[in-house]
Amino acid sequence: MTTSPAPIMHLTTFDETVLARHSTRRFLPNPIPKGVLRHALTLATHAPSNSNIQPWRLYLLSGAAADRLKERLVAEASSGMEPIIPSLPDEFKHFRSELGKQVYGQGLGIAHDDTEARRAAVLRNFDFFGAPTAAVVCMNKTLSRVDALSVGMYLQTFLLSLTQAQIGSCVEVSVAGYPDVIRNCLNIPEELDIICGIAIGYEDESMGVNRLRSKRSSVEETTVILED
Repeated sequence: MTTSPAPIMHLTTFDETVLARHSTRRFLPNPIPKGVLRHALTLATHAPSNSNIQPWRLYLLSGAAADRLKERLVAEASSGMEPIIPSLPDEFKHFRSELGKQVYGQGLGIAHDDTEARRAAVLRNFDFFGAPTAAVVCMNKTLSRVDALSVGMYLQTFLLSLTQAQIGSCVEVSVAGYPDVIRNCLNIPEELDIICGIAIGYEDESMGVNRLRSKRSSVEETTVILED
C-alpha cells in the first residue's frame, strides 16, 4: 500500500540542510516528482572540478529499470558471491564495526548472534532499502584522485539539494561491489569506473534506523590550524 508523503517543504537555511542530511535506510515506495530530481541534478552540475572537465557520470533509475537492477543485485548477493569492497586498514576498521553495531543493533534491533536476520538486513542494501529511485555514480578510469574529489563535490551538492526538498538518500559503496552486474544491467561502458550507488526517496519516518545519527569527529580531531 502506498503511503502519501508529506507535502514538499524546503528547509530554509544552509545550516538546516547540512545538519538534516543523513543516511536513510528505509524508504516509502512513493515516486519522487521528476522536477525535484531534475532541479537537484542541475544544481549538482555547478560543483567545482579540476580544469572544468566535470568528470561525474550518473545513471538514474526508477520504475522497471530500478526494479531490474535491484533484482539482479539481490540475486547476486543471495548466491553467496561476496561483493568486492575495498578493505580498510586496521586503524580504521573500528569505524565500520561501530557503525554496524549502531545500524543493526540499535537501529534495526537485531541481536549480534541472529545471523539470519542480519543477512536479510544486509540484502536490503542491494534492494536500495526499498527506495523508488536508484542511482549509480561513475567516473572515467583514466582520471585521478583529484577528479574523484570533483565527483564527491558533485555528489554532495546533489544530496544536499535532495535534503532541502526533504528527499532522503543513502550513498552505498556495497552496491558497487558487484560492478559486473551493474555494468551489464545498465550497459555502462568499460571506460567508466563504478564508484557507488545511491538510494533516493521519501524517508519512512516510522523506522527507528532512520532516526540514527552517526558520531562525527570534532574539528580539533581532523584539522590543523596554523596562524604564524
